[in-house]
Amino acid sequence: MTPQSDEDEVWRQIVASFNDTAERDSADQPWPDSENLPSEPPRRVIKQSDEEERLLMEDDFADPETDAESDSEQTEDDEGHYVPPQPPPLPKTDATAKIAWTALFGGPAYLLLSAALNWHLQGWMLFTAVAAFIGGFVALVVRMGDGPPSDSGWDDGAVI
Repeated sequence: MTPQSDEDEVWRQIVASFNDTAERDSADQPWPDSENLPSEPPRRVIKQSDEEERLLMEDDFADPETDAESDSEQTEDDEGHYVPPQPPPLPKTDATAKIAWTALFGGPAYLLLSAALNWHLQGWMLFTAVAAFIGGFVALVVRMGDGPPSDSGWDDGAVI
């Protein structure tokens, strides 16, 4: 046999077993069998009285808008769903930080807008846009601060 025919045979085996389901051995799983999902979802059986059954059969011919309203009422009554709390408000920024952010993004935005609209820029306009970008960047970096917070006290290390 040639190496090409071996490859062809292996390929035929792969294609023939494409839709076959793999058999899993429970010993190969890194988790206990109790954590495996059931093949079918569990079903709840609720006993109904004859009156409720008759009402349910009448609801089969009911208006779809009424059904949508009853579905929304049921979802409101569901318990156990996590509803996250409202996020805290954003911190207030001072005027210096607002001006620095505006200059940081405004300078390049002005240059891009003038290039896209093919405006002729004079030398002082170009200088102002570049200076605004650099000035905004420097102002934000200087305001960052690199020291420890002032309210941490004398001991800012770990306690054993």
